[in-house]
Amino acid sequence: MFTGIVEELGQVRSVTPNEGGARIVIDATTVLDDAVLGASIAVNGCCLTVVELDPAGRWWAADAVRETLARTNLGALVPGAAVNLERPVRLADRLGGHLVQGHVDATGTVAAKTPNADGSMTLRVDAPAAVTRYTVEKGSITVDGVSLTIVDAARDHFTIAVIPHTRAVTTLGPVPVGGRVNLEVDVVAKYVERLLDKEH
Repeated sequence: MFTGIVEELGQVRSVTPNEGGARIVIDATTVLDDAVLGASIAVNGCCLTVVELDPAGRWWAADAVRETLARTNLGALVPGAAVNLERPVRLADRLGGHLVQGHVDATGTVAAKTPNADGSMTLRVDAPAAVTRYTVEKGSITVDGVSLTIVDAARDHFTIAVIPHTRAVTTLGPVPVGGRVNLEVDVVAKYVERLLDKEH
């Protein structure tokens, strides 16, 4: 379980395809402070397992299966790419964002970026109905692992405001129009829908 508060901007060192998918090696420091083999780290909002650690604490590696590469933007990663990193939340931690599972529901496309006078930025993200059915004004959504509040919700898109700090310390600042982003909806909405479904 994560909070959607990015701890570090990592950099992809290498992506090596293999029979099952690919091994991704990421340069990082902060998220490796207490990392061990088998630990979880969210990469652009996608929960991955640490399978190799640099003894000097400068990089770590994860294996991403084909399904993960196809359903998230991890399949487009190349050496040098920046990625949002977050360790799992501890029970004693403050929940600064919202409950995030690290299970990407779908990807969306950045359709527009509008700079605001206060230094923030408004992003319009086109998304499939499987995501937008759970979006509501002032509700929570995770975009590339960042917990954000929805400004406007529509059937085929939503908008979010990205404050200057978030622009500076995550991939959402430089994300281009047309860029693909990982999306995870608030899991509470899914449970409510299930409970109200009279067929189950």
